Amino acid sequence: MNKTRCAIYTRKSSEEGLDQAFNSLDAQREAGLDYIKSQKHEGWVAIDTAYDDGGFSGGTMKRPGLEQLMKDIDKGRIDVVVVYKVDRLSRSLGDFARMMQVFDEKKVSFVSVTQQFNTTTSMGRLTLNMLLSFAQFEREVAGERIRDKIAATKKQGYWVCGQPPLGYRLQREGEERGLYIIPEEAATVRKVFERYEETQSLVGVAESLTKDGHSTKQWMERSGKIRGGKPITQKYIYRTLMNPIYIGKVTHTRNGKTEVFDGRHEAIISKETWNRVQASIQSQSRNTNHRWSKPCLLQGKLITPSGCAMSPTSVQRPLSRKEQHGRKRRIRYYVSQQALKHGFKSCPIKTMNAEHLDDLVRGLVLDYVSNHTLDENDPAIRDAKVRELIESVVLSTDSIFISLRRDSVADVWKQTG
Repeated sequence: MNKTRCAIYTRKSSEEGLDQAFNSLDAQREAGLDYIKSQKHEGWVAIDTAYDDGGFSGGTMKRPGLEQLMKDIDKGRIDVVVVYKVDRLSRSLGDFARMMQVFDEKKVSFVSVTQQFNTTTSMGRLTLNMLLSFAQFEREVAGERIRDKIAATKKQGYWVCGQPPLGYRLQREGEERGLYIIPEEAATVRKVFERYEETQSLVGVAESLTKDGHSTKQWMERSGKIRGGKPITQKYIYRTLMNPIYIGKVTHTRNGKTEVFDGRHEAIISKETWNRVQASIQSQSRNTNHRWSKPCLLQGKLITPSGCAMSPTSVQRPLSRKEQHGRKRRIRYYVSQQALKHGFKSCPIKTMNAEHLDDLVRGLVLDYVSNHTLDENDPAIRDAKVRELIESVVLSTDSIFISLRRDSVADVWKQTG
């Protein structure tokens, strides 16, 4: 009699109780072994490899035990997969359907100990799909309950979003539930608001705080891994200035709608300071238009020697006295993302006049391909064709390197004949 190699797969969503001498995974495996023994007359034999996933959700395929199971199936080492219940393998109907397709291709059968059926029959597959649909429905309902509980907890003023932001910590043993101020970090938060009021510059605040030795919030996970402690960027400063938690509020966003509730924690920033800063940010947002609305020749293609992107932007300047008063002219330029995030002293190439650089690159490319058909009357069409030729442009302090696409250049030369 030929042996039928059986693999037992076990899973538990949470890590609670896994440290016990006999846990849920052990119970599932014992049930699987008993079932395999009952099929001994069919030649069923359990293989020694354990496919266990403790602390992993059934809604994802990224599970080490499952990944190893699928690899061994692909290598032809398994004939039957045995689980305690269908939802131990997956709670997603789509994921399960894909696994069943692989099982069919590799001629692997699937058995549930508590829901006995055979996937080789049409009735067995129908029963399996019905059971899995209910499992997915149960998972979605549980998710809705969790989201409702989070919303209700936030409405009571509690923080339930994991690690709190700079300036706060979670309660310790013996303390009431809530957020508590960390004096040293709170002082940094106040500096952020004070310096922004002084300079009205996100980049300036980030640069000055980094120079003073400040960094983003740092903490240690339960596993001992250190998180945070990175250089302060313009984006980090903006998020800090816009976070209502610093005036004692808690926010909750659901289905694109954000609600603000009174928190139970102590505020770090006064409402007067908060209102002044918000008014300043909104004023700058209304009065400043730094983004150029038209496509740039080198947009997405221009980088510094270190590989940092340079993005198009613009600024409006008043016209000279000889020209009409009240009118402004727009100056386009490329700016280094490294300079924006970490301060202009961090990058040797800060900005470059876009008009001058575009003219230079355009002229060099057209001269190289020597094809007058690219010199269209419509500048937009001409630049679109030039962009198709450019792979990348590296700009340094004393040189420029243009990389072209070989296939596109060859096509242009064929047109020249």
